[in-house]
Amino acid sequence: MRTELPAKAFIEPWYRHRWPWLLMAGPATVLVAGFITMWISFSGADALVVDDYYKQGKAINQDLRRDKAAATLGLSASLRYDAAAGVLSGQLIGAPQPGTVKLLFVHPTVPAKDLRLSVSLSSSGSFSVSLPLLERARWQVQLEDEARQWRLNDSWSWPQQKNIHLQPQN
Repeated sequence: MRTELPAKAFIEPWYRHRWPWLLMAGPATVLVAGFITMWISFSGADALVVDDYYKQGKAINQDLRRDKAAATLGLSASLRYDAAAGVLSGQLIGAPQPGTVKLLFVHPTVPAKDLRLSVSLSSSGSFSVSLPLLERARWQVQLEDEARQWRLNDSWSWPQQKNIHLQPQN
């Protein structure tokens, strides 16, 4: 005895059935996700990777000497940022003499957002400088002299912290 299939099953084209579409959905999703991942990886710069890591590694020893020099001089600094006025004020304690120091705000991931300011110290070691509104981030703050003989640095979470106290790192 022979059973015949309904004629409707052979008349409809393949794209009218749900099973081919269900089977193609998985590989299609993987292809789309792969292209999106490839676009993300090629569109963003890889700022955390350096070209000459050996040279930067050797520079760490020089930075440690600068930190020790700041500790020997007994230097420390207190900074306060007033975002509404756009003013950063501070006091360098133990400053050898009035002059100019460099203040650096290093962004954690994007070097293009780093800020470098030249600050004039008064005879008491106090200073005030205009500072644009900072992005919400964990900034690395460095205060150093023009001759790069000493350095104070610490991390600063803006806007959670309004003040920062820089001390020599040991």
